Amino acid sequence: MLQVIFTKKEASESEYEAAFRKFHLDYPAYRETAWLDEIRKKEFSRLDEQKHTYLDFTGGGLYALSQVKAHTEHLNTQVWGNPHSANPTSKKATEATESARKYVLKYFNTTPEEYVCIFTPNASGALKLLGESYPFGPGGHYLLTFDNHNSVNGIREFARHKGAAFTYSPIRKEDLRINKEALVKNLSLPIQGKNKLFAFPAQSNASGVKHDLEWIPLAKQMGWDVLLDAAAYVPTSPLDLKKHTPDFVSVSFYKIFGYPTGLGCLLVKRESFEKLQRPWFAGGTISVVSVQGDAHYFAADSSRFEDGTINYLDIPAIEIGLKHIEHIGIENIGKRVGVLTEWSLQQLQQLKHKNGRSLIRIYGPTENLMRGGTISMNFFDEEGNKYDFFEIEELASQQHISLRGGCFCNPGVDETNHSLSKAALSGYFATQGPKHYLGSMEATGTRTGAVRISYGYVSNFRDAYTFVRFASGLLDKKREGKTLQVLHGFLGEGETTRPA
Repeated sequence: MLQVIFTKKEASESEYEAAFRKFHLDYPAYRETAWLDEIRKKEFSRLDEQKHTYLDFTGGGLYALSQVKAHTEHLNTQVWGNPHSANPTSKKATEATESARKYVLKYFNTTPEEYVCIFTPNASGALKLLGESYPFGPGGHYLLTFDNHNSVNGIREFARHKGAAFTYSPIRKEDLRINKEALVKNLSLPIQGKNKLFAFPAQSNASGVKHDLEWIPLAKQMGWDVLLDAAAYVPTSPLDLKKHTPDFVSVSFYKIFGYPTGLGCLLVKRESFEKLQRPWFAGGTISVVSVQGDAHYFAADSSRFEDGTINYLDIPAIEIGLKHIEHIGIENIGKRVGVLTEWSLQQLQQLKHKNGRSLIRIYGPTENLMRGGTISMNFFDEEGNKYDFFEIEELASQQHISLRGGCFCNPGVDETNHSLSKAALSGYFATQGPKHYLGSMEATGTRTGAVRISYGYVSNFRDAYTFVRFASGLLDKKREGKTLQVLHGFLGEGETTRPA
């Protein structure tokens, strides 16, 4: 176990109150969301009762008590059966499922005539479903930005195995935004095959950057199908599918409203739906199948892609969760998160050791413009030596602060932040033996990874203030340089893949 390497810097309540008053004066927009604090007291009292500072909303949203109560009432007062039948309990479950499906489309301002909503186990399940069903082939192409979650990166393996090529388009190191010139060039590549897919995130899960959604119509004009990964975007920003019309959208519901986990969806534009070709069939996905006839025929619409028995007991909780978010208002959520993010960016950049060195390096935009409530950073001591993210995560945990360390399943951003070269990485993967994240650090001689905090609609000023006070406790502290052996010791034997 790592030892605490600084004395906890306690802030008196009077210091906090003074900071809060100044914050109110500097950020009057926060007062417009003051009523969210009452929701926190009523629906999330467990946070303050247990003295949690929760700063991992990009990792997972938190659920309101009323959501769980409403869903429990739903389960306790009815009898629900497997939807794949015409009996009364099955019909009731089918009706509840279809109600939730229509509500998802309504929430994103579209209709069943424009998009198909396919329920999946999570956003990764939605992306896997798309990867295996998209008609990649020789001459086809998969284009994606460096900034993408691993579940989007993983689609390249479907492209590779089907004989299609893939290309990564770079991001700018200074602000982690898309390199526009490079992307336009890549979108203009002469592609022989007619099936070409372009993928990018509406918001980076690693840096909080909001990428321009105008890339969608530009790519479509140039003949590309477009996959928009919206998992990190929609918890705090509105997505209007009448204004922005990607062919495919991946969503994870617990990122938006916390409960239930284990459910996401793939939204598919009607005109692109028939392009998807399933490589197999399962129970519930076909309208007819024959053993002796050696044939099958797929069901229509979403049923074609929902394998086996769907999660019919939890799916109604999606509608409950979306209504809860609508009651709060996504614009109000964005305003609350934006103000806390802007204050945090300003405060963290002001933290400097006595010798003038910065304590923190922020990756991505350092101003609250076209970014979400996710801040990625590294800490440095007074001599300029980097604190490994393991250390910071452990020290934060000792103060009941939940944040996240690692590369956040986004290796493209991690490699860009730390200037890792293709040659160094290719050399490591060409070596014999098993590979893991810490092994890549040892092979490249680069201490990669970062610390990530992220805000949600129940975050308040005290959460942000607590983290800044925690960070300030590392100012002007002498320390011996940590080694990767220490990191191995912190992880424990065999725990080498956790950061990714």
